[in-house]
Formats: sequence, C-alpha cells, structure tokens
Amino acid sequence: MGYRNLQECVADLERRGMLIRVNAPLDPRLEIGAVQRRVYRSGGPALLFTNPNGCAFPLLGNLFGTLERTRFIFRDTLDAIRRLVELKLDPFSLLRHPLDAFKAPLAAYNLLPAITSSAPVLECRTTLSNLPQLVSWPLDGGAFITLPQVYTESPARPGFGKSNLGMYRVQISGNRYEPDRQAGLHYQIHRGIGAHHAEAIASGEPLRVNVFIGGPPAMTVAAVMPLPEGMPELSFAGLLGGRRIPMARLPGRLPVSAEADFCICGVLHPGRTLPEGPFGDHLGYYSLTHDFPCIEVEAVYHRRDAIFPFTTVGRPPQEDTSFGAFIHELTDPLIPAVVPGVQEVHAVDAAGVHPLLLAMACERYVPYAQERRPQELLTIANALLGQGQLSLAKYLFIVAREDAPDLSTHDIPAFLGHVLERADWRRDLHFQTATTIDTLDYSGHGLNEGSKVVIAAAGPVRRRLAGEVPAGLELPAGFGPATVCLPGILAIRGPRSGQGRGEGDPALEGFCRFYEERNCFEGFPLIVVCDDSAFTAATLNNLLWVTFTRSNPATDIYGVGAGTRGRHWGCRGPLVIDARVKPFHAPVLEEDPEVERRVDELGKKGGPLEGIV
Repeated sequence: MGYRNLQECVADLERRGMLIRVNAPLDPRLEIGAVQRRVYRSGGPALLFTNPNGCAFPLLGNLFGTLERTRFIFRDTLDAIRRLVELKLDPFSLLRHPLDAFKAPLAAYNLLPAITSSAPVLECRTTLSNLPQLVSWPLDGGAFITLPQVYTESPARPGFGKSNLGMYRVQISGNRYEPDRQAGLHYQIHRGIGAHHAEAIASGEPLRVNVFIGGPPAMTVAAVMPLPEGMPELSFAGLLGGRRIPMARLPGRLPVSAEADFCICGVLHPGRTLPEGPFGDHLGYYSLTHDFPCIEVEAVYHRRDAIFPFTTVGRPPQEDTSFGAFIHELTDPLIPAVVPGVQEVHAVDAAGVHPLLLAMACERYVPYAQERRPQELLTIANALLGQGQLSLAKYLFIVAREDAPDLSTHDIPAFLGHVLERADWRRDLHFQTATTIDTLDYSGHGLNEGSKVVIAAAGPVRRRLAGEVPAGLELPAGFGPATVCLPGILAIRGPRSGQGRGEGDPALEGFCRFYEERNCFEGFPLIVVCDDSAFTAATLNNLLWVTFTRSNPATDIYGVGAGTRGRHWGCRGPLVIDARVKPFHAPVLEEDPEVERRVDELGKKGGPLEGIV
C-alpha cells in the first residue's frame, strides 16, 4: 500500500536512512535551492529543511533526486501498473497469466477518487506571504511554487472525469501581483488546463483553480505524466499511490485533495493577465517576463503538520531528470500502441527534453527494394509530432530498426553516429519552417513560435566518420579553432552573433561559400558553429545542450553546397548548425558565487552536510 500523505513518506525515508534533516538556519532565497542542487549532483538523500529563515513551515527537497529512491517510493504499485500496461498492449496475456487478470481489476479500483468529509488540508488558514518564499536563481522575478499540482475541471462537463491536474509554475510574489491576493499561473502550450481555460473564456465565466502542494507523492508524479487523452491524472495518482485519492468538497469551490499539505483556491477571470517571470528554467536559461493568467486568490489552506515540497530546475541534469527517467519507464511500453511502427523514443534530457527527440521505427513500405530509404519513417515522424508533448520537439532524428536491430536511442553517441553514417543531406532533411515550439525555448521566431526539422536516415552506410581534425584545415577569418566532439561532428568557434530574430547570418553563409570548392571535411558530415568549441566538445552533455537549445532549424541550419530542388532544401557537403548565443536569446543560468561559498562551508568537516556536498 502506498503512502497516504507526505508525512508518512518522510517518516519512512528517514527511518531507512534515505532522508536527512538539515537543522541549520538557511535562507529560502537562493541558499536552500543551491543546497538541493548540490546534493542532487552528489546523488545524495532527500532533505528536510527544518529551520528555514522567516518561515514556519519545513521544506522538503530532493525527494525524487535519484531514480532508485523514486522507484522505492512507489515500490508497492509498480508491478500492478506494469500488469495494466501489458493487458492494454496484449489482451492475450490474460490467457497466459490468468492470475494477473485477477490482480489488475484490484489495482484499477484505485482509479476512482474517494469523496471524504475529513480533510486535514482544511484544518488551518494562511496567506501567500506566509508560505516559503522560495527563490532558486539570482534573476528570478519573485518567489515560486516549483512543485504545484494545479487542478481544474471542465466548465462544460464538471467532475473528476474531465478534470486536469498539471504542474504549471505558480509565482506568489514579485512583479505587479497584489500581495496575498494574486498569483501568476504560467502554463505552456499543449497543456490540459488550456482546454478548460478556453471553455471558460468562451462562456465569459471565471475558471476555478485549486493549487495543491504536497500530499501523496503519487499526486506530484501524476501532475507531470503525459497521460492518454481522457485519463484523469487523479486516476493515475490513485493507481500509482496504491489507494484511491481522497477528495473533499467545498461549497461553491472545486474539490480539494484532502491529504495535501497546502491548497490555494482561486479563479482565473477572462482576459486578465499580468507579467510573470523571469524564472530559471529547465533548458538552462531564464524564461523571460511575459503576460500570463493571474489567479485571484480566495483562500490558502494548510494542514497542521504541513511540509512544503520543492525542487529547483536548471540546465539538465536536475531533479526533474529523475522524474523524466521514471516516466520513461512507465510510458515507454505504450508508445508502439499509440504510434504503430515506432520501436523506441527518447526525449533527450541533456538537450532540454523538447529540443531533441530520437526515435527508432520500422521501414516496411517497400521491403523488396534493393536499397532501403526513408519512407514509412516520414509517416511515423509526422505521427510522433502530432502526439501530446512530443509535438513540441524541435529536432527529430529517426532511423530504421532494420538497419541496426541492436541500436538504442539511449546510446546517444552510437545513435548519432548511425545517423551521420547514412544521412543524405540532399534528401533526408524535412522542415516545418513556421510552427509551434516549447514556450521556454527562445531560439525561435517569437514566444511559442519557431521551426522543426525531421532528419530521417535509412539504408546502407554512405561514409566513414572521422575522429581527428583534418590536417591543414583552412578556416575563414573570424572562425576557429576546430575541435572534434564525436566521430563525424566538428565544433568550430565562430564570431559573435549579431543577427536578429528569425534572420539568417551572412557570416555563416560566407563560411559555407568558403568551402564550396574546398573538400576539407572528409568524414565530418556535421559542423556545429559555436561560441566556445572547447566547451562544446568537452562532454556529450555540452554538445547536446549547446547545439539544440541555441538553434532554430529554419534560420540556423546551413549547408556547404546548399540548394533547393522544387521546394526541398538540402546540401551536398556538411550540414552546418549555428549554435552560437544570439542577441535575442534568454540569459544563461549562473549561480551566485557567494551563495555557493556558503554551501561549501556546510559541507566541511563538522558541517550539517559533511560528506554529502
């Protein structure tokens, strides 16, 4: 049986040595977040900060900081979830394993929330300003709730069946928010709350919103799960938590998660927005200040023994990396059922998740052809880009399983090498030049606006990849040095970018023209032009982060010997990606040196985090 609430989880982890108390007085502004990030990087325990400055509530960080701890928290239900997934994928498994058929309905019983009149979360009242004023990064625009569970119901069809529980960040101080009366609600495109908000706006009525914090750990995971259309997150939380989620009704308001630690009740009025942000986000940059919906706060409730869970996000890997790995484990078996022909999909965390998607699929359209080329792969690529949050992918690399049955999308160097050995840049690049991208990605034409490219590779090896900088490599003025990142991939430092949003750069066009008549890049089909070639090539994570977070395919992909046939663009020579920082990009996240020095002190001999940071 899973944990009923966060208090049970904390007590169990502490008993087993998976959680430690940090009793030293620490500041929720920058300091506590810096400690959490440092302990995450060391693979350390969950942290209960019992003495935060200026706050009566303890803070819980790094709860999901390792995949092993996350599996442990949900150890009682993972087998049942796997059985239900298998039954959905293969009904004939009922015949092979009849005992599973008996157990699965028992787990499915927990899909239905339970109505209760006992709600610990309603025991006490407080205000937004009395909540922990957590600020994670120096340029953040105020205090944020970083693990909110935002609950809404369809105005047209109210009730649990059409409800949505999502993790949309909530700003509780700063900017022009009226203290204790207003909070910012930042939700990105293609999120479930958007449909509910659209219904409310169309009717001219306010949308009721409850923001839960804490409660059963399963609620936090459910709020970030990419669930199939029509499956409420409350149902999945019951399944994952091993018990029905207790919900209490409030007259005139939405139901509340009875075992939550906090609940903010409010409404979104049609057409009412306020500036929200900036905020240090998971691509490794700040998301900037933009107008977003504003919650008019009616009440803030909390339980007597409330704990305030939090995380900090930033350049991957961070704690949400473990979230992602756990979600992959649960959802990967469903992908082939949703998109037939897909064998494997990997949204690459080191590249910020949405910027880079890798996929393997079947290529069966003409199995009798003498040479395989991408055909079915393109159909599958379009289907993937129509699926939920996968639709936000900016670069999609897709290959044929038949060419390398043992290849995995999770072996990124091998996967990229496989693509680069086979890709024909005259044929295998497929652009969407004006479409939607992740709200947090500032490489595009504007907020939520950018481009995509599908790179599909199938068939025999076309080239051998080189692993050393070509001897005597000539470079145009302003470019260099060159450094090998991986076989076939060369990073070259370029001049500082001065281009405008949505524009190409004449310097990169000139770079490509320089090599029109020079065959200098034998074995290097991909060139990444960047601000620091040594940094870019130093690690795989650096290469992925720089290349795919700092480029917009429609404006930042160039090629040596480029040309257009019909409306199809390609190039004879190497593909060139401009991955320099542009003037319109958001600032990179940088930690405060003085705060980091204080964290160092905590880890010294005799300090509260000795041996951990």
